[in-house]
Amino acid sequence: MLPAILSLSGPTLTSRERALFRKADPAGYILFGRNIVDRQQLRALTDSLRDLHGRDDLLISIDQEGGRVARMKPPEWQAYPPQGAFAELYAIAPVSAIEAARVNAELIALDLSEVGITVDYLPLLDLPVDGAHDVIGDRALGREPMQVAALGRAVLDGLARGGVVGCIKHMPGHGRATVDSHKGLPVVEASDAELASDIAPFQRLADAPMAMSAHIRFTAWDADNPATLSSRVIEGIIRKRIGFTGLLLSDDIDMQALDGTIAERSERAIAAGCDLVLNCWGKFGDMAETAERLPVISGPSAMRLDRAMKGAGRVVEGPGREELLAKRDALLAIVRRAA
Repeated sequence: MLPAILSLSGPTLTSRERALFRKADPAGYILFGRNIVDRQQLRALTDSLRDLHGRDDLLISIDQEGGRVARMKPPEWQAYPPQGAFAELYAIAPVSAIEAARVNAELIALDLSEVGITVDYLPLLDLPVDGAHDVIGDRALGREPMQVAALGRAVLDGLARGGVVGCIKHMPGHGRATVDSHKGLPVVEASDAELASDIAPFQRLADAPMAMSAHIRFTAWDADNPATLSSRVIEGIIRKRIGFTGLLLSDDIDMQALDGTIAERSERAIAAGCDLVLNCWGKFGDMAETAERLPVISGPSAMRLDRAMKGAGRVVEGPGREELLAKRDALLAIVRRAA
């Protein structure tokens, strides 16, 4: 198995994608708007990926956060609020906010499960600070570690009830970045003591099944390499200090925060300690070269992948969508009434 999550160019598999994916046998896939038309097409696409590999628990992932980050959009699917809506509610009614975040995540998961998607890259545990780039912005669950951890736990629980595996991000924290890592390399010069608050939510959710790294250079921990490519950060901070034992995947390896070819970046990420590399752009040449150069997945990484995916597809029987939606909206309405 290839230690990578690959992507597709369109709404159906091309013949050469099918041949590459069958040969490379990647750990999983990530879907974007370019891969999505409607429910019937999307379910057929995810079924074709499972059939290709013969794995019912195949990692098929998406960024479906709500707000400005949503690949499945209206009118085919419901629009969801940004995660910051739950932070706003938490300031007024913490218990209600936790329940609203859980119910909202369950609704998202039911949408994903219906079309065969097994992983959602949610929740964000990043703590924004004043002056940081707004790439996180209203995607954040707040600025206080305990609050973010509590809401993040609720999101993980809600996703799991809907049969979807959650992935905490962006470890060890994206909240101080003054540059969008899609476009450049953020350098964070905060001290080790200051960064203790950034990693606190991740420490509280260290038992999460899956996490995504940050393409950020933290000078207090490694002055030369971004976290994704740093064995010092991955082993010393993520694995030891945070205590994360789950499946660690890179953020999109094609972001401009990193240099070198896509295959070179992928090799460095795996060598640094990432379990899987995330390749998002569906560029056939990049994926083919990466498949040639990466080693097979390691034994420990394969075990973490199996453990992470055990809950995929297991929807907990409970209230229907309409009841869940009404409950969430009633809880979020507390903010309007308090205004």
